[in-house]
Amino acid sequence: MHEERNVIIIVLLTLSLLFGVTACGGSNEPESPESVSAMPGDSVIAAIGSEPETLDPTKGWGHGSYPIVQSTLVRYTEDLSFENDLATGYELSDDGLVWTFTLRDDAYFTDGERVTAADVAFTLQTAKTMQGAVDLTYMESVSAPDENTVIVTLSQPTSVFLNMLASIGIVPEHAYSEDYGIKPIGSGPYKLVEWKPQEQMIFTANEDYYGEAPAIRNVTVVFMSEDAALAAVRAGQVDVACSAATLGTAVVPGYHVEALQSADNRGFTLPMLPDEGKTTETGAPIGNNVTCHKEIRQAIAYAIDRQMIVDIVLNGFGRPAYSENDGMPWNNPATVIQTDVEYAKKLLAETGWIDSDGDGIVEKDGVKAEFSCIYPSGDSVRQAVALAAAEQILEIGIRIHVEGTGWDDIMQRMFSEAVMMGWGSAIPNETYYLYRSEGALQDDFYNPEGYGNETTDAYLHAALAAMTVEEANRNWQLAQWDGTTGTAMQGECPWVWIVNLDHVTFVRDGLSIGDQPIHPHGHGLPLLGNLYEWEWMTD
Repeated sequence: MHEERNVIIIVLLTLSLLFGVTACGGSNEPESPESVSAMPGDSVIAAIGSEPETLDPTKGWGHGSYPIVQSTLVRYTEDLSFENDLATGYELSDDGLVWTFTLRDDAYFTDGERVTAADVAFTLQTAKTMQGAVDLTYMESVSAPDENTVIVTLSQPTSVFLNMLASIGIVPEHAYSEDYGIKPIGSGPYKLVEWKPQEQMIFTANEDYYGEAPAIRNVTVVFMSEDAALAAVRAGQVDVACSAATLGTAVVPGYHVEALQSADNRGFTLPMLPDEGKTTETGAPIGNNVTCHKEIRQAIAYAIDRQMIVDIVLNGFGRPAYSENDGMPWNNPATVIQTDVEYAKKLLAETGWIDSDGDGIVEKDGVKAEFSCIYPSGDSVRQAVALAAAEQILEIGIRIHVEGTGWDDIMQRMFSEAVMMGWGSAIPNETYYLYRSEGALQDDFYNPEGYGNETTDAYLHAALAAMTVEEANRNWQLAQWDGTTGTAMQGECPWVWIVNLDHVTFVRDGLSIGDQPIHPHGHGLPLLGNLYEWEWMTD
């Protein structure tokens, strides 16, 4: 059976290579690869697939990464701790509600105006008002009693506050307008020179940056599909190109492949509620009479050979996934399960799922164990992972029909059908948004499976309100699995996690892209978060 699986997965891999890859996001390309030429010395051309919608941090630019055009109060280190950026220090009151930050006095915006506490207060208040990717609903007030002091008062202790601040670039109050997102002024290591939508962005080093001057002074970012980016690499027209696992084995003289560790995962979301004819507020149907059974979800989880999918479908560029935050300090190692096909079969049989008509599919109370799993059309990585997992799951008598479709259709069907979903973040409150009861079935991509558990909710809220990192991490871990219940696959199993992707990147020999932090979901923009560390190496 394992040999048959290998043959089928190899066929799937071949198909994915033939039909292209879009896991990097986006499919826009410059007018022609010939219009791009590599720049020597202090310049770099980077090809990515995901074009940002805005360079306004209050609307989400830089969320989960460093925004490069703007500075932040604090920023992540490689080990996901924090170091000062605009802040020179901070204090927290004993009740965990009042944060006081002291600012450096040598930071200037690129228009020559000094960065002050008033700009920080304006940025945080604007980000809260926007109610976008940056969640500051728990911020009660922010003030600037003098040019170098910012005081933030929270409505409740919030353990992830520094995580949020590490992603919010500070914007100038005096120069903020409706078009700021396309004409940003910041105090970060780079400034935007030109933005041609759907083609390219050009950045240059900020000569007035208070930190160490970047070695790479000129950066051109071109937006290409992964196939086009690989073609540009083969032609020597770009220095860096984001790619995908299915293309990562290509050998190109003068380039090497870097497999960058990420929190970018892929897995099935499985509706937990039965189909009772209910709909969401927008009319999307809710519930699935197969996946609503916990034993079905758990059996699927145990039947998958994750390492085989990593080795064959991903060409080794990844690792098995067991949760939304594998490898993070707040991950519970007990979420790891072993592939056990016989246990999966036993679990189904003991709960009444029997193949009574000999067609290879188990059934219970007249309901066949088969359902659809949808994925975004054109994403061959999700397609290949879904097909490989479905083939393995068929061995235990559960049939999954894999279907590609558009995102608008997915948003209507994800409450009643399985989805090959992608997620992942270096911010611990990702767990909170994925599983909180109040966020279930809310017409967004968080918790479409309808997970709700009072015990989990208590752990999630305790983690958010924790006064120390250690206390927060302990509660994040208990939310996953406390020995009895939780979001883990041996628990309620709302997700069946399958793989964590490496972010495969072609890099021209001689170019160092620095110590890349763990990338969040979405290969492309996170790659640029440490541009200020890139440099050409000399012999």
